[in-house]
Amino acid sequence: MILRQLFDHDTYTYTYLLAAEHGGKAIIIDPVNTHVEMYIELCKQLNLELAYAIDTHTHADHITAIGDLRDATSCVSMVGNESMADCVSSKFSDKDVIEAGNLKLVVLHTPGHTDDSYSFYLEHNGFKAIFTGDTLLIRGSGRTDFQNGNAHEQYDSLFQKILKLPEDTLVYPAHDYKGWTVSTIKEERDWNPRLQIDSVEAYSELMANLKLANPKMMDIAVPANQSCGKID
Repeated sequence: MILRQLFDHDTYTYTYLLAAEHGGKAIIIDPVNTHVEMYIELCKQLNLELAYAIDTHTHADHITAIGDLRDATSCVSMVGNESMADCVSSKFSDKDVIEAGNLKLVVLHTPGHTDDSYSFYLEHNGFKAIFTGDTLLIRGSGRTDFQNGNAHEQYDSLFQKILKLPEDTLVYPAHDYKGWTVSTIKEERDWNPRLQIDSVEAYSELMANLKLANPKMMDIAVPANQSCGKID
């Protein structure tokens, strides 16, 4: 199996390129528009056909490359059913399966950071991983104070969906600001301070008091991402 974790230094965004094998079809998760040429070149080097370009949610801190990649490669661009982006090739919903050759991603609707937040669960030849977007971060979780975010929903997404996965499942988030690259369900259950909360009310109070500044690119990125990365 092929898994490449790519990093955008300006926005601390992780992008993931996945394929079952060299010469097969690939899926890219959360691509950033400033790296389109790199993604295409990497696919060429690995002899991969890009089949899907997908976003975990409508990002507020960078501009997506799913539209540019569809234009360049004829791949299928996809976002969650709740997204306002009507320019994509298709949309996914909870429990859908995205297949690229022998690789299968199980789609999990995990709202809370935004209402269109999704995670993708991969199990392949004994390898288990969850790509959590901004729902679960390494030793943290995504803010819930804009884009129809909801702390109650995020609590349910974390405790009723993501943390129900096998404890050795690798956790790959969409962002990290401290240098972490990967974790596991067990590590996050044991060491993530936001997962030590014992009630949805306490979690909601914690999230309501974060007092974070808006992402610098929010006013540009959100409308652009609702247009598949196209800037007016």
